[in-house]
Order: sequence, then structure tokens, then C-alpha cells
Amino acid sequence: MPCCRVLATVLPATAAILLAGAGASTARADDASAEATDLPVVVVTATRTEKPAFDVPASIDVVTMDSTPDTLGVNPSDYLSGIPGLLVRDRQNYAQDEQISIRGFGARSTFGVRGVRLYTDGIPATMPDGQGQVSHFNLDSAERIEVLRGPFSALYGNSSGGVIQVFTADGSHPPVVDLGFAAASYGTFRASANARGVSGPVDYNLDVTHFQTDGYRDHSRAKRESGNAKVSFKIGDGGKLTLLANTLALPEAQDALGLTHAQFDADPTQVAASAILFNTRKTVHQNQGGAIFDQDFGNGHSLRILGYYGQRDITQFLSVPVATQGNPLHSGGVVDLGSDYGGSDVRWTWKGALAGRPFEIAAGIAWDRQSQLRQGYENFIGSTLGVQGALRRNEDDTVSDFDQYAQATWQFADSWSLSAGVRHSQVKFDSVDHYITATNPDDSGRVDYGATTPVAGLLWKVADSANLYASYGKGFETPTFNELGYRNDGGAGLAFDLTPSHSRNLEFGAKLRPWQRTEATFAVFRADTTDELAVATSSGGRTTYQNIGKARRDGAEAAVSTQLSDDWRLQFSYTYIDATFRTPFLTCSGTPCTEPNTPVAAGTRIPGIPKTNLHAALKWGRDLGWRAGVQGDYVSTVNVNDLATDAAPSYVVAAADVGYGFEVASGRMRTFARIDNLLDRKYAGSVIVNDANGRYFESAPDRTFMLGFQWQWSRL
Repeated sequence: MPCCRVLATVLPATAAILLAGAGASTARADDASAEATDLPVVVVTATRTEKPAFDVPASIDVVTMDSTPDTLGVNPSDYLSGIPGLLVRDRQNYAQDEQISIRGFGARSTFGVRGVRLYTDGIPATMPDGQGQVSHFNLDSAERIEVLRGPFSALYGNSSGGVIQVFTADGSHPPVVDLGFAAASYGTFRASANARGVSGPVDYNLDVTHFQTDGYRDHSRAKRESGNAKVSFKIGDGGKLTLLANTLALPEAQDALGLTHAQFDADPTQVAASAILFNTRKTVHQNQGGAIFDQDFGNGHSLRILGYYGQRDITQFLSVPVATQGNPLHSGGVVDLGSDYGGSDVRWTWKGALAGRPFEIAAGIAWDRQSQLRQGYENFIGSTLGVQGALRRNEDDTVSDFDQYAQATWQFADSWSLSAGVRHSQVKFDSVDHYITATNPDDSGRVDYGATTPVAGLLWKVADSANLYASYGKGFETPTFNELGYRNDGGAGLAFDLTPSHSRNLEFGAKLRPWQRTEATFAVFRADTTDELAVATSSGGRTTYQNIGKARRDGAEAAVSTQLSDDWRLQFSYTYIDATFRTPFLTCSGTPCTEPNTPVAAGTRIPGIPKTNLHAALKWGRDLGWRAGVQGDYVSTVNVNDLATDAAPSYVVAAADVGYGFEVASGRMRTFARIDNLLDRKYAGSVIVNDANGRYFESAPDRTFMLGFQWQWSRL
């Protein structure tokens, strides 16, 4: 459905709601004092200054950790299922991380997170080339997660189809200690310990979390240890220094790979034979630290300086056949990555007046760099498979960015405000090859990409209970080092002929408070992309990419959250996305396939993106005493390859939880029980887009059961 037809359908209904909401606002004047107790949700991701989400001309949502359902609590998908436009899929495969896409951006990623910018406390979890991961997100210590969608995401630079930012909670007064435990089906459990407090000018939040699972499918066992620390010091007059530390250990996560459609239909718990043959698995160790200095100079001026540094080591065993590695240009079946990364961000902010009207501006510079030793080895020694063999790749890969940005908001009239910004990004790739033989020439090379991405948004406050807004912006997305890894003509060297994709993004939206303790949001959007990156060939463990012309992502989002009474709360969200290739191109079909040979017609749906998905949740009760909740999710059919020759069927799943909270000596106890996949549906929870072997499907668990508790001790 084109964007203009979406507008024609929904704007009359929206106008009616706005008029009703405006009238209700006038009638509720006597209830203003009652509503004053409901504090507005404040966000910083869209404007880089604290601002109520209701007054931002962008689609931005906040999930607070104390408002989420009783769940395992180790993955973003445990918390973010109710946000429209966002698709977060728990792959049940901890060797590949979760799948995250925003309005269709990032859907093609077969591992990690691609096309979406990720941050934790301002430190990027997305590297300068656009490749990110969420496995180190320590959600047990978090206060909230902000999710930004639409044009304003471009102000975060390369590969920002959307932004997800996790914020660690500040220390609390009085100090508290939390101990949490949850156990679920298939040998799954999580244990955590958290301490938060304030002591004079210092506040702290310290957390350790252990998670492990045997996995629903065969060969999917995993263990993960996570630690997070945030310590802040008040310095002088208006100064604050925050120190951050994070550690992650994934000692071994087995990789069950995907299943073909026939395998999935026959037995969704089975594993690909090659996964057992080569013992596919992944090991990750990461440590990072950062510091943030904030200084308020008075008269509206403030300065923020952030710096960070980290190390990440990955070893992954793939299922590449031995015969395939006979190609002298092949890099083997074991990936060994050693990365050092770091960067800084310096930002000045001023809040004052322009022409006698409220005005604020933020301007800064950001620099990030990743230096990676990338080595590849054969995954066999003689007839022994699944072991590290002979060296086949050895290179130093460096990618860096240097960005300058500014954005401002001006309330130029009582009911109108204008937000605008611009960011200039320069991304540099450099690869130095150390594995040079008579049959494997020097693959060294370098390439620079740059772009300037402007954004503007206009907000009209129709009434105290209704805002309308429009925004427009441009974005860009470079290839990652993984996508540059191989040329699609089969030759030596990296694919430095690839160019960034560029997007133009338009959004119209409404934010409503039609009655007390109720908020509703609605948005329609269009994103047109040129030089879209897509698969060219995929065979023998090697995937190559190409620029293909144009793509379009049209859609609409709606969400409602209402407190029906003191004990009842209802949440609903809906997403519609019509994501299609707008120009025809050739892709690979058949095995082996060395060059694109099969046409993809214009109008074909982009794989990995459901056309519709819906979430609804009903909660009852309070923190103390009994509480309960039910939720349901619908996801429509998802194409799994560019040719649209196969698809994951649509599905509906439901979950239910019940809990009881009570006071204990010096604290309180919260217990809960939960059932996921309540109706025991068989469905593919995620898909591997364009898998060369046709193993597109990753099975979600059947009906599972969970028990847990959280004990909180507080020193009064």
C-alpha cells in the first residue's frame, strides 16, 4: 500500500480522534491536578537533550524495566515486543545474537545486528562500519531502553535505520541489593545480583548475571556471563564524572544452523547434519570501559565529554565443506577475530531563547575506530573435522569514522516547534593483507565513504492532549567489512567497488492523550533507498554483495497504552510495512553459483520483513500482592530469499504469567510463573535470509514453563 493511500485512509480517523481529544482536554480542566501525578516520559535519544517523548517530532518509545512483564530478562526481545515498527527476534541461537530490524532496516543481517545503531549509556555497540551486537547488554542493571525510528535516526550517522539505546540506572537511596533467579524449560536458567546505592557524592550500580541453556534444538547449548558497573562522582559546582565498565564471556555457544522447509516441517528440534559433523560453535570474550564527564556552566551552557575503549575476541567454527576450501582464495571454515575499539564524543549544549522564544542547540564531534586482526583457518586436520587447521587468511582491518553534528529545537510559537539537524560522516576502511602466496595474491586496499545527512521536523500542538508532526531526513549505510570480504566476480581482493546506500525518509505522525492515563501514537512513513545492498552470490560459505538500484519501505504504525484502572493496564501495537525492491536485478540461484544468474522482478517483497505484526498485552495487579498478565503476538508471512521462492508461515503465539509480591524483613520478595507459547504452536521464530543451502528456518520453542523470584533488600 503506497504511503499516500495509507494517509488517505487514516487521516480522517485521526482527525476525528484529535477533535475528540481536544474537546476532552477542555472538559478535563478540573482534573488537571489528578493528571499532574502522571509524570511525562522523558527521552534524550531523539534530541540529545531531555525532552518529553510526547513533544518530540519523531517516533520514539521508552520501555522501563519496572514496567515489563515477568520474564527471563536476558535478551532485548524479552522487553521490546510491544514497540511498533521494531521487530526483535530471539533466534534461540546464542552463537548468532538476536535479529533486530526497524521499519525493515537490518532485516537482511544473517548474524549480529545490521542497519540499526545500538548504544549502551552512550557507548556505541555498533562499530564504525555498521556491524553491531547486543549480547553484552546487561539488562538487569538497566533503567530503561529508548527506541528511535524514522528520519531523526540519521543524526547518529552511518547505518542508522533506527536507534536503540540502553541506559543503566543511577544508584538509589536508600541502597538496595537485588538477587534474582529464573529457571525454564530445556535447562534454561538465569541468576543475577545487583547492588545500587548512594554514598555522599558517589552513586553506584553494580551487577553480575549468569545465564545458561541446553536449548530447544539439538546442538544449541550456551552459557553467558555478564558484568556491568556504573559509578558516578559529583565534582565541584555542576560537574559529574561517570565511570562505566562492562564484561562479557560466552565460553561456548553451539550453533545449530538453520533448517530447510522440509526439515522444519518434519522435526523443528533437529539440527543440520553439518553442524554436528563440524561441531559448529562460537566463543566470545569482551571487556570495555568508558568515562563520561558532564559540566553545567550555568546560563544554559553545558559540556559532555565521552571516551571509551574495549577489546573483543571471537572464534567461530563454521560448517564449510572440506572440498570447498580447496579453492586457493577461500578463507577457511574457522573465523578468528581479535578487535580493539574505542572512540570519543564531545558535545556542547545551550538552552536559551531565540527571538524571545525557547531555543536549544547541541553540537559535537564524534570519532570511533576499530582495529581488527582477522584470521581464517581450515576447520579440519586430515580426517578430523571441527578443529582449527591450517591458516588461510591473515589481515589487519581498520575502520574509523569522524563525524560532526548539530541539532536544534526552536519553539517559534506557542503551539509550534521546529527541530532540525545535520551530520557529516566520513568512514574509512583500510585492509592490510599478510597472507600472500603464489595462488593467493595481495588483497590489501582501502576506501573512504562520506555523506551529509540533514533532518528536519515540525510539531503542532493542537491541544494539550494532541500533537501532530511531520519530519524528513536523509540517511546512508556503508557496507560492513563482512560485506566487503569477497568480490562477487570471484577475483582476489576486497569488494571496494561497493558503494553506500542512501535513503530519503518521510514521516507524518500524531501523539494523543485522549483521556487520563492513556497515550496513543500513530505514524505513517516512507523510506526510499538507492544503491540498496543485496546478495549477489552465496555458495560454499562465501556470500558476496552488490548494489541493486532502488528499494522502498512504506508503512504505518499505531500504539495505545492505557491504565484502565489502578489495577488494569492494556497495551496494543500494530505495524504494517510494504517493503519492496523497486528495480529489477539479478541474483544467484542454484549450487554452485559463481555469478548472479536469475532475475528478481521489481515489486518483489524484501525478504526478512513481515508485512504486518501485532502485539497486545493485558496486565492486572500491583507490585505487592497478586498480579497476572497475558499477551499475544501475530506475525505475517515472511519471505526468506530475494527470489521469494520460499517463506516462513504466519503465526500467532500467546503467553501468560502470574506472580505474587510480599514484604519480608528489610525488603520484599517477588515471585512469578510464566508459560510461553501457551497454545503450543510450531513456528519459525526467525529466518536466515538468503541462506546458500536453503536452511532458512530457525525454530522457536514449543510450550515452555518458567519459575522465578526476585528478592530485594533495602537498608533504611
